[in-house]
Amino acid sequence: MFNFFKKKKSVNEEVAVVPQEDFHNVNPIADYFHKETGITFDTQMSILKSKVTSFCKQRDIYSFSSLLQDIKIDTRLKQELIDYLTTNETYFYREFKQIQELVNLVKESQGSVKILCAPSATGEEVYSIAIALLEAGVVSSKFYILGIDINSDAILKAQNAVYGERNVRNLTSQVISKYFDITDKKYTLKQNIKSLVSFQQTNIFDSSFKNIGKFDFIFSRNMLIYFDKETKLKAKGILESLRKSDQHDIFFGHADLF
Repeated sequence: MFNFFKKKKSVNEEVAVVPQEDFHNVNPIADYFHKETGITFDTQMSILKSKVTSFCKQRDIYSFSSLLQDIKIDTRLKQELIDYLTTNETYFYREFKQIQELVNLVKESQGSVKILCAPSATGEEVYSIAIALLEAGVVSSKFYILGIDINSDAILKAQNAVYGERNVRNLTSQVISKYFDITDKKYTLKQNIKSLVSFQQTNIFDSSFKNIGKFDFIFSRNMLIYFDKETKLKAKGILESLRKSDQHDIFFGHADLF
């Protein structure tokens, strides 16, 4: 026999309460993010609000205030947010004139040199320098390249070194065939090139960053554009302190205005 009577809820049965969403004031997130990374969104607050709202909803976080509480105690979530907000597109041989200038300086140098790329993003610039040096006849034993970035996902992609057609659009077919394995329109850097560079996930504003060492040449292109003037000058000072010699200027991007 079918029972058509509805079952009554017991007195002690709990009713699920859906938290009230509150995605209005993103300023505290912006302030915290600036303090931790140096990156400012002062002119892009609407974009920041949209991206952080999506970030929260993907993780069942119902308010900016809850997110702020969580990232202060959850380092994994904090890194996920940093990765989410600092993803940028780049490509091989971007602004190649500066890379060529670096190649000439390395060829003129006595002994081996250390090169720093900050930021390294997904590795295109680091590998571009390595390829350009090899193409110019510089032996691999003469240079060491370290790429650093605050974005852990970007570092992982750099280490895997698998790229699309857009990423290699500035390279000649000869260079591509020499340094990449091509499968289904995916360009995978050959292991002998990957082995010439190293990557490290780090924040230049961390107190431990000074232990990264000294470098003959430093590339820091299109990082400062995300900082306000005060933070730009602070970052510039930190990078300058890593130079072995103040005779060599740091390679900044054309958009990195002070």
